[in-house]
Amino acid sequence: MTEEATEYYRIDDRLLPPKLAALRQKLSQKAKQEKRFRFYSLYGHIGRADTLLAAWKHVRANGGKEGPDGVTIEDIEQSQGGVEAFLADIERSLKDRTYRAGKVRRVYIQKVNGKLRPLGIPSVRDRVVQTATVLILEPIFEADFKDCSHGFRPERSAHDALKAIGQELRQGRCAVYDADLAGYFDSIPHDKLIACVQMRVTDRSVLKLIRMWLKAPVEETEKGKPPTVKRNDKGTPQGGVISPLLANIYLHWFDAVFYRKDGPARWAKAKLVRYADDFVVLARYIGPQLEAFIEAKIEGWLGLKINRDKTRILDAREPGQTLDFLGYSFRYDRDLGGRPCRYWNLTPSRKALQRERDRLREMTGPEQCFKPLPTVIDELNMQMRGWANYFSLGYPRVAFRHVNGYVRQRLTRHAKRRSQRGYWPPEGMSYYAHFKNMGLIYL
Repeated sequence: MTEEATEYYRIDDRLLPPKLAALRQKLSQKAKQEKRFRFYSLYGHIGRADTLLAAWKHVRANGGKEGPDGVTIEDIEQSQGGVEAFLADIERSLKDRTYRAGKVRRVYIQKVNGKLRPLGIPSVRDRVVQTATVLILEPIFEADFKDCSHGFRPERSAHDALKAIGQELRQGRCAVYDADLAGYFDSIPHDKLIACVQMRVTDRSVLKLIRMWLKAPVEETEKGKPPTVKRNDKGTPQGGVISPLLANIYLHWFDAVFYRKDGPARWAKAKLVRYADDFVVLARYIGPQLEAFIEAKIEGWLGLKINRDKTRILDAREPGQTLDFLGYSFRYDRDLGGRPCRYWNLTPSRKALQRERDRLREMTGPEQCFKPLPTVIDELNMQMRGWANYFSLGYPRVAFRHVNGYVRQRLTRHAKRRSQRGYWPPEGMSYYAHFKNMGLIYL
C-alpha cells in the first residue's frame, strides 16, 4: 500500500451473499448504461439484513480498534444476543430513521516526513453502517471513475499507478507536474462534496447519512487533560470506512475535466495518474497554460489547496532529477553495464528505505529483549516480506541487499545485548549463518 493511506475496506466478493452480489451488479450495469441516471431509492438496500451482515463480516475481517464508545468487536460477539442482536438493532434503527452517527475518536499516526496525520476512528456500529453504504454506492460511482484513478478502488493498486507512470515516461512524457495537496481529507468542502454525490444519488435518506458522518463530533484526548469534542465544517475524517469513496468521488471531477474534449489531455497531450490525493501530470512540456489549468481547477473550482513548497515541475530525463511517488523513485539512469544508453530505473525511494530501517531498528531495540529470539526473527520476516512485496516492482535488488545487511547487523547487536554474558552462535558458525538456520529470510 501507499505509505500514507486512510482506512480502506476492499470488498471481498466471497463475503457477499448471492442476492447482494446480484444487486451490486445491477447497480453497476444501470450506472454504465445511463451516465446521467440519478439513483433515488437506495436507502432500503443499505438497511437490508443481508447487506448489514456482509458489512459486519468486512468490519470483522478488517479488525481495528474500538471507537470513542469503547466497544470492541469482541465485546459485540460476547454480548447478550451477540452479533445477531447487534445487527438487528442497527436494522431497526435504520428502518425507523432513528439511527444517529456517533462521535469519532481522533488519533495521530506518524507520516514519512515525521509529521503527524490525524485519523478519525468511528465506533464499530458506525463502521458497519458505513460499510453497508459503501457496498451499495461503490458500484454506482465505479461506473463513472476514470482509468487514471487508482487509489482505494477494487482491482486497482498503487502498483497499477506506478506502472502507468513508467509507461508514460517511456513514451516521452517526461515533463512532470508533481502535485502535493495540503491536508486533502481535512479540507474537502462539505457542500461541494454533497453536490458531487447528488450527481448520481438523490435519495435524501442516503444523503442524510453521509451528512451525519461528515458532521460527526470529533473527540480528541490529550494526556492529562479531559477530552475535547468539536465538529468539523469541512473534510471527511481519515479512518472512516466511507472516506476513501467520498474522497475519490470529489477528485473524480478533476479527472473528468482533465480528460474532457477541451481539457489538457486533448490540447497538451497530457496524462494524469492519480492515487487518492497524490497525483502527477505528465506531458512533453509543462507550460504556463497547463500549470494554470491545474491550479485553477484544484484551488479555484474544487476549493482545495496546493502545497507550493512540495509541488514541483521537473524534467525527469535531466541528470540528478528524481520523481518520487508512492514510496518509489523514478530515475533516468546510465546503463549499469557501461553501454552508451539510459534506462528508467524504478527503486524504493530514500525515504522509504529510511522508514524501513527505522522500523527494523525499533523491532530489534532493547525493549524487545524479553522476546525469544525465534519470535523476534518471525516478526522481522513478516515485516520484510510485506515490505518486499510492495517494493517488488522495477529494480529493487540494491535496496533489498541493503535491507538484508541492515537487519543482520541489527539482529547481531540485539542478540549480543540479550544478557550480561552475551549471546553466541554455535561454535564454528557465524551469526549470519546461525540466523539463517533459525529461519531469517533473505530478500
